[in-house]
Amino acid sequence: MRRVMASEVLTAGVFRRLHAKRCGEADHLVRYVYNQWNNPDINGVVNLRDTTQHYCGNVSRKMVFGERFFGQGMDDGGPGIEERKHVDGLFTILSCLYSFGVADFVPWLEVLDLDGHKRIVMNALKNVRKYQDPTINKRMEMWNLGRKSEEDDILDILINLKNSENEPLLSVREIKTLIVDIMIAAVDNPSNAAEWAMAEMINRPDLLAKACEELDRVVGKKRLVQESDIPKLNYIKACVKESFRLHPLSPFNVPHISSKDIDVGGYFIPKKSYVILSRRGLGRNPRIWDEPLRFKPERHIVDDGSEVVLADHDLRILSFSTGRRGCPGIVLGSTMSTILLARLIQGFSWRPPVGTNYIDLAESSGDDGALAKPLIAHATPRLDLQIYSQLMEN
Repeated sequence: MRRVMASEVLTAGVFRRLHAKRCGEADHLVRYVYNQWNNPDINGVVNLRDTTQHYCGNVSRKMVFGERFFGQGMDDGGPGIEERKHVDGLFTILSCLYSFGVADFVPWLEVLDLDGHKRIVMNALKNVRKYQDPTINKRMEMWNLGRKSEEDDILDILINLKNSENEPLLSVREIKTLIVDIMIAAVDNPSNAAEWAMAEMINRPDLLAKACEELDRVVGKKRLVQESDIPKLNYIKACVKESFRLHPLSPFNVPHISSKDIDVGGYFIPKKSYVILSRRGLGRNPRIWDEPLRFKPERHIVDDGSEVVLADHDLRILSFSTGRRGCPGIVLGSTMSTILLARLIQGFSWRPPVGTNYIDLAESSGDDGALAKPLIAHATPRLDLQIYSQLMEN
C-alpha cells in the first residue's frame, strides 16, 4: 500500500494535475475569513483552529473525491454539519494513534479493550466512513457502468490501477482503507503548525511584520500568494518549520520494531525492540537548539540564501522523517502548510480579540501538543478590497 501511494498517488505528475483543486481551496480560505470580518454578528473574530483544520479537510476531500462538501455547506462558506463530523472523526482517530495500548504488548488482552481505545477508534472510523464510503461506492459504479471515462481525482486513480493481468490492483475494501489513511495523514500537522505559528506571531508583532514584508516583496498586494511563490518565501517556511520544531502535534513518531541487534548512536538496541523517537525531545534539545523554548524562525535561515525546506534529514526535528521510511507526502504536506500560513498572513492583519492583548500559549494537558484552547483572533483585510470582491464573485 505504501508503494502504491509513493509510485501512483503522491507523484509529481499527480501533484501537478491536482494543482487547481488546491488553489481553489486556498481561495476559499481567504473568502471564508473575509466573510467572518464582514459578518456584523462576529465582527472579524475568527476561530483559527476551526479554520485551519477545515481548510486541510477541504483540500483533502477536494483532491481525493473532487468535492469539498459531503452535504450542504454554510452560507458563509464554512463547514456544514457533515464536514464537522467528518473532521472530528479524523482527529478522534488521531488522538488514539500514538496512545499506549497494553494489548500491543499482551495481545490476548485486546478483546477486553482495557483502555477503551478500540471502541473509540471504531466509533470514529464508522463516522468517517459514513461520509466517505457512499461516495466511493457511487464512483465505483460510475466506472463499472461506463458513465465516467476521465480521472479527475485520487479516487479515480485508485479505482483504475491495474496489475500485470490488467485486473484491478486494489479491492474496494483496500481503496476505502487507503483513503482513510490519506485523510488522516493530511489534516493534523499542517493545521496544528499554522495555528501555533499564528498564535506565536500574534504575540510577537515584529514576526508578523517580517512575514508581511516578505510577502509584499515577493508577491505584492495586487494578487494572492500562489504555490509558485513558495520557493521564494523563506521566512514563511521558516515560521512553519519553527512551529514543527517547537510544537509538534504528536509526542512521538509511529513506533518501529528493530529487525536485528544493532548499535545506534552508542546505544545497543536488541532485535524486536520497539523504537520510538520523542518529537519534543528532538525539537527542544538544548544541546542542538539555542533558546529551544523560544519561537525563532530565523534559526532555520542560513546566510548563503539557500531555500528553506520543512524536512530535516539530520532528524534534529521530526517533521516528515527521512530515508526509506520518510513521509511520501512531504511535497504535499509542505505545500499545504506553507500556503495555509501564507494566505492567512498576506490576506489579513491579526490581533488578539477585543478586551485582550495576549494569546495564551498554554499547551494542552493531553498527549497532543495542541494549544490548550483554540486560537481565537481578530482579522482585518490588509489587501485591496477588490481582491476579496473578485473571490466572492467566483
